This record gives sequence, C-alpha cells and structure tokens, in this order.
Amino acid sequence: MSSSSEQEILGLLVVGDEIFEGKLFGAIPLAAAIEAMMGEVVFNTSMTGYQEILTDPSYAGQMICFTTAQIGNTGANSEDMESKKVFASAMIISHYTARPSNHRSQMTLDDFLRKNGVVGIHSVDTRALTLYLRDRGVTSGFIIPETLRNKIPELKKKLSDQNYNSIDWIMKVTTKEPYWSRAEKGAKYKVVAYDYGLKQQLLRELNGRGCDVLVVPADYPAEKVLQEKPQGIFLSNGPGDPSLAKYAVTNVKALLGKVPIFGVCMGHQVLSMAVGAKTYKLKFGHRGGNQPVKNHHLSSVEISSHNHGFAVDELSLPDTAIVTHKNLNDHCVEGISIPTMNAFSVQYHPESSPGPHDSSYLFADFLKMMAPQK
Repeated sequence: MSSSSEQEILGLLVVGDEIFEGKLFGAIPLAAAIEAMMGEVVFNTSMTGYQEILTDPSYAGQMICFTTAQIGNTGANSEDMESKKVFASAMIISHYTARPSNHRSQMTLDDFLRKNGVVGIHSVDTRALTLYLRDRGVTSGFIIPETLRNKIPELKKKLSDQNYNSIDWIMKVTTKEPYWSRAEKGAKYKVVAYDYGLKQQLLRELNGRGCDVLVVPADYPAEKVLQEKPQGIFLSNGPGDPSLAKYAVTNVKALLGKVPIFGVCMGHQVLSMAVGAKTYKLKFGHRGGNQPVKNHHLSSVEISSHNHGFAVDELSLPDTAIVTHKNLNDHCVEGISIPTMNAFSVQYHPESSPGPHDSSYLFADFLKMMAPQK
C-alpha cells in the first residue's frame, strides 16, 4: 500500500443506505476513534492539487471523494499547504499510487495522512459514489475497518444525531489572534482580512501585489478594524452554513461604505447577507477546478476553481447589488458588485491553488478600488 504500511486493511465507507468497500490507508481508525471519521461526504472533480484541497479549511468536517482516477503520484510536501494541517475528515479515492514520482515530493500521501491524523480509503468505486451523491445530494457518512461491520447500525444512530449544517465551522477554523502577513517587496496598501477559513494562497496573492495584510478572527469587531485605518477589507473563504455566521454579517454591515471590500466564497455569502440577501444549500455543491462562469461585465467565460456547498439567492438581492457572474452549469450567482458601497465578491476562488488562473484579474480590481484610499 505504501512505504509505511505493508499490510492492507479492508475498510468500509458507509454513506446513507449504501456501503462502499475499499482498503484503508493513512490514520486507520481504531474502534474508539470512529466518531472522528464521520463527516459530510462531498465530491471534488479537480484533476490535480489534492494536497491543497485537503488542507483547505473550507473542507472542515467533510469527507472528500476525488473523482480523478489516480491519486498519490506527486506525494506531499511542505510548500503546497493551504493551512497548517489537513482539515478534511477523510479522503476517498479510486486508485492509490503508493510510490510518488515527483522531484518535489517529501513523503507519500499515506505518510502525509498519518501525520495529520486523517483516514483514507482507496479502491472505492468513486464513480458509483459520485453518481449516488449527485442523485441524492451530499450525505453524511463514516469509515470503519471491515472487522467492525457489525457496528454499522450503532454508528448510523450516532451519525443521525450529528448535523453538519448545525455546526459553526468558521469558529472552529478561524485564527484565535490577529497576525500580520507582509508584502513581498514593500507595502503599497494595508488590508485587513477576516479569516473565515483563509487559504494561504489568498495571502500570497495579496502580499505579491504589495499588500500588508492583518489577518483577524472571524468575529473581530468592526470598530477595531476601522482603528487600523486599512485601505481595504478582504473577506475570505470558509466552511459550513453561512447563515450561522451572524457575527460576520454584523461586522460587514458596519464596514460597508467606509472601506472597499472584496469577498471570496464564504466572504461572498457574508457580503451578500450584509446587504439583505439570503443563502441556500446546493444539492451537491460546486467542488473542482473546472467550473465555467459567465462574466457579464466582460461578456466572457472563465474556467474557475470552486469549493462551495451554499449559494446566494438571486431574488433576495437588493437593487443596489448587481449580479456580475453566473455559473453556466446551474446558473447560480457567482459574483456581485455593490458600486455605491465600493464592494464586490465572487463565489469561486480567483487564487486557484489548484485550478486555472482565468480570474486572477479580480485582485487587480481590488487594488484599483483601494487606490483612492491612499
């Protein structure tokens, strides 16, 4: 299986009424730790970048099914981390490559999961699982060794007592204290970034464009943000149901019209709610690096990177909010602009990591918006 695990252990992935057989790797669960191997099962269609996906805090509490056929070729390294650890609950794949072939690899995927205390299951029929999730919608599940098959009824009862959407995942992943992320070559702008589950590549994009970024907790008071006298406010990505983040909405309401605001993913949902919109849960969400988005301002199409299970209800948006981007698969709102308040946001990930770079111009748009504030 891998250099650190010679004996294959049969495992079971239980999702709704279905049982998928496979082989365990990574941090193989003990009977006492099964509850930690539960989560909401989602699928991601990205062809590359599994390490960046696993370490994206937006996946907190979720078990990720990777639809690409082969995983593990590039191993894992210290450079491709999007946060300090793996936030996903588990990794579900079809074919696992135990011996990576990449000059940047520092350890196998198996060792990486073990180091982070996360279970993986491979040799799963991921096509069947993806079709199940597409038809039934995202569903909670758990992973166990095959030897604990008799525990399934008991564990299903425990799983039914859990509700992914009732947990404020943002407060589980946000930074506890403010910290600085400095510009690479001299600061031109000062930005305060709300950490709802911030990916490191977002900071790299801002730092690389001359922004000193003060990263603050998700519930950091608006009045303290204004005391910093920033030229811009950045609202990050993050996990869970945005309707639970009432503290975030309250703070953004207090900041609107005072400082330019740019939101991404969860930040897009928070900004939309701050102007009165509502959100809803998508059946199976958008997760992957190949989603087509129509840019209505430029009359162009962007292939973009996504990770969201909720969307903004277009009909609930006020007249002051202009829909700038829409998904071409299901036509949900992917971006808004509020010109009267110097604010805009997108539902997808312009920083990629992984994914295409079609949308990187949005960072330049943010800088243009901040320029008169200097």
